[in-house]
Amino acid sequence: MEKAGLITGASSGIGWELAKIHASRGNHVVLVARRAEKLHQLAQEIHHSYGVKTWVIESDLSLLEGVNKVVESTRREGIFVNYLFNNAGFGGWGKFSDRCAESDAKMIAVNVQALTQLMHEYLPQMLERKEGRILNVASTAGFIPGPLQATYFATKAFVISLTKATSYELRKTPITVTALCPGPVKTEFDVAAGMSNSTMFEQGADAHTTALKGYKAMMKGKRIKISEFSFAILIKVFGPFVPDGLLMNTVEKIQSK
Repeated sequence: MEKAGLITGASSGIGWELAKIHASRGNHVVLVARRAEKLHQLAQEIHHSYGVKTWVIESDLSLLEGVNKVVESTRREGIFVNYLFNNAGFGGWGKFSDRCAESDAKMIAVNVQALTQLMHEYLPQMLERKEGRILNVASTAGFIPGPLQATYFATKAFVISLTKATSYELRKTPITVTALCPGPVKTEFDVAAGMSNSTMFEQGADAHTTALKGYKAMMKGKRIKISEFSFAILIKVFGPFVPDGLLMNTVEKIQSK
């Protein structure tokens, strides 16, 4: 049985960088996303650069059958997923009352349900073999309510809470669960979220740097990693003392630009 790290949302951004970082350390990788062409491009690059095995799974994780396809593919190939990178996710801009319920349902399916299902699938195998690490890509958005991205912020709050609880439950085992919580990152997120005109991402962090911080935190077994120091100070030091009304007013203004 082959060991491999499985990376969802591997066709761009943080997922793309996580796949390369993991492969550069001599690990085989399973690349998952909807865009097969991008995945095959990444697979070729990784194999050429690092000589490790790659598997490509084209799948839409907003669909139950898409998640099942990933699980069935790794079973069929005899792969033990000893590293799980739950990176796939997307946002959506606009007042909650104006947004399409179907779009938000798909967001919840990818950001919450797929992540949870994949943990349920692969965590028992990690425990059985006494080996494994999980990195869930959350967001600093998960620490606060988010007017104009209400559902997205809520999904990331779920990821942070789930990570904290499962990490604690697993504290007496060799298995670790880490949540990477970046602020704005220069990826395709803003376009997918309908925020391409926002100034919020102009000074965003580099995807590779962000992915590397998350990877190192995972390897150290950290529970939560806020990738930018300034955001860590705002959330941990000042956040508890800022009234919700003022906080949400600020978030709304930032996302309105």
